[in-house]
Amino acid sequence: MTGQAVPPTLLACGRRTLSLASPRVMGILNITPDSFSDGGLLFRNDRLDADALCRSAETMVMAGASLLDIGGESTRPGAASVSEQEELDRVMGAIEVVGPRFDVIISLDSSSATVMRAGAAAGIGMINDVRALTREGAMEAAAATGLPICLMHMQGEPDTMQRAPDYHHVVDEVSKFLEERRQSCQAAGIAADKIIYDPGFGFGKTPSHNFTLLRHLPDIVALGRPVLAGLSRKSMIASVLERDMAQRLPASLALAVLALVGGASILRVHDVVETMDAVAMVTTWAESSL
Repeated sequence: MTGQAVPPTLLACGRRTLSLASPRVMGILNITPDSFSDGGLLFRNDRLDADALCRSAETMVMAGASLLDIGGESTRPGAASVSEQEELDRVMGAIEVVGPRFDVIISLDSSSATVMRAGAAAGIGMINDVRALTREGAMEAAAATGLPICLMHMQGEPDTMQRAPDYHHVVDEVSKFLEERRQSCQAAGIAADKIIYDPGFGFGKTPSHNFTLLRHLPDIVALGRPVLAGLSRKSMIASVLERDMAQRLPASLALAVLALVGGASILRVHDVVETMDAVAMVTTWAESSL
């Protein structure tokens, strides 16, 4: 929302088009037993809770979410990996439940080439990869889908990333990584206008790194690609406030507003209803100065 913000962009997301002329909200649907905030809410006793998934998706869509991000592998700090088949079973079941019922873009949170291809065949509209297409075959699979790709920065892997994050200059290093991954994507046949950047708040970063990235988010926006910010309920909140997961909504909304003012195009959140209110206030404030 600053002077350096990305110009309005249209993203072709499969059968649907996403306008980024104004900020968009992506609702989180984790089909996992162990995600840091909502693990076990939609996946219990080793099976998908389809009724709970439908209720959550409906609440988010009715509130105004433009995208629903479905993931089947937890990437919280210290998380163990799951087999490709287990991830595939989890997300495909969820896509089959959500896809036919709701007029919304489904984003697939995965680093697996096999899962990406299956998701694309099932009608997803975006790929959201925390590993920025670095797993074997992921780049080729993503290119073959023709879908928009969100590339995220992460130092290390989920099981080790928070042991000792270290940077000489976090903003420069994150920016360099994202630009290098964009170049690799373009070399593989993925157009620049299909790429979204995510600085990876909380992924291999200390609270200080996270707040520095947020303060300098306009520098990442200035790279010329839409930016996704995932700050919802993150542990950087607990570094300032003694709040458990259930008490982090007000702080999450404050971080969301700062991300919007910094130029973020998409907010990835757990609490869609409340975040949509915050987006409305920031959008109205921004338009009042035109």
